[in-house]
Amino acid sequence: AGGRGGGRRLAPGAPRVVLLGSGPYPNSGSLNNGMRKQADKRGKDMSDKKTIAFFPEAAFGPALNSVGIAQACEKLGHKAVFLTDPGMAGVYAGYGFEEHMVNMSEPMEPEAMAKYWSDFINGHIPNFNKTPYEQLDNYVKDCWEAIVETSIWAEKDLPGVLAKVQPDVICVDNVILFPAIKRYSRENGKPWVRIISCSENEIVDPDIPPHLSGCGETDRACFEKFDSKFRQVVKPCHEKFNAFLKDCGEKPYELGEFFEASPSLNLLLYPEPVKFKRRNALDPARFQYLEGCVREEKPYDIPDFGDYNDKPVIYVSFGSLGSGDVGQLKRIMATLGKMPVRALMNVGDYKDQYTEVPANVHIESWYPQPSVIKQMDAVIHHGGNNSFNECLYFGKPALVMPFVWDGHDNATRVQETGHGLHLHRANWTEAQLSGAIEKLLSDKEMAAKLKATSAHMQGRHGPTKAAGLLDKLVKGA
Repeated sequence: AGGRGGGRRLAPGAPRVVLLGSGPYPNSGSLNNGMRKQADKRGKDMSDKKTIAFFPEAAFGPALNSVGIAQACEKLGHKAVFLTDPGMAGVYAGYGFEEHMVNMSEPMEPEAMAKYWSDFINGHIPNFNKTPYEQLDNYVKDCWEAIVETSIWAEKDLPGVLAKVQPDVICVDNVILFPAIKRYSRENGKPWVRIISCSENEIVDPDIPPHLSGCGETDRACFEKFDSKFRQVVKPCHEKFNAFLKDCGEKPYELGEFFEASPSLNLLLYPEPVKFKRRNALDPARFQYLEGCVREEKPYDIPDFGDYNDKPVIYVSFGSLGSGDVGQLKRIMATLGKMPVRALMNVGDYKDQYTEVPANVHIESWYPQPSVIKQMDAVIHHGGNNSFNECLYFGKPALVMPFVWDGHDNATRVQETGHGLHLHRANWTEAQLSGAIEKLLSDKEMAAKLKATSAHMQGRHGPTKAAGLLDKLVKGA
């Protein structure tokens, strides 16, 4: 098992959602039977119908981003299929897509898998207060060891699945190479595409902060210190990975590298208004920014708050990763309870542990987040890439209190680009937290910048753009 930063797999019965955006293609969830038949008929009439395989990491964000792109591909007459870890079985079928299983870890029953991730996250809660540099020896190290194992395990099933599916292009959203995909590409003359759904600094450059570092854009000392330690920490699992690559007939990677850019096409979900200034510009023929892929969910009605109904409304969510730290969420709740605001707080699976909730706070185990964020005056979140993009897409100021992984990068970036604020997740006083919230609600310069960024992102439709690029690529393959 392994996910980007220990990303949690979708549980059976998790809400089904689609992606939101303007553009020529109507939004839809799973294609209903009538639409599916029309799409199939249109595809059969097209001599250039191609099979596009998606292989996202087994985690919530990458999964749904790929679903949106796949839906847009099918609207162009192609067939989209998903290669998936059994832990995600049923997720893509819920949208009408074929699923092909690829074990990426030792097979476990769903209950055992859920316990594995719960234990993994809860065991690392003490590490969440550490700096990105201090997390290298524990959380980051454990994650990369698990991620390497996913590539090794996938090699058992992936070659056979690719031989069966015979895709015309393979889209991979992960942080590690799967040798079977490059081999299939070489042997069959079919392109593979990399999707980068985390921070854009997954694609390295000497002038931008190292991935996961949380370094400021110009803090070169931070770059060097973090990168040196990262290489030291991952060296054992990197050596194991390079030995595996050699066994698969692939060239080794330099220390610290686990993946590469696709020679054909790389799709970055990162929004252009906050992208980094690179020394080596990314070639637009191979690298394209999708401006986020924001999903649409069922409408949400803000509950009645009685005497607080005329107050600003704030959404608080630290995702499945952070909801287990009940103590920190209770601290935030206590501060919000004393402020002239309304608050919606996502407390995950721990709702029964909140026996005393202030009158101006509403808690729930899950909210349809994009439908909520679009109605908010401010948002407090952990820096997850979906939350990061959704706040920018809807023009909402964010206070980012990161835990791990690229939450640190997004927290630093949102503040240094003037789109929000960054605060340590635990080392704050009540006055500091309330002061940050008040600034989000009153900063006119920040509001103007967010308005411009929102207009930029909403004027584009990431899934439609991605589908057009894939269509062009696959027809030329």
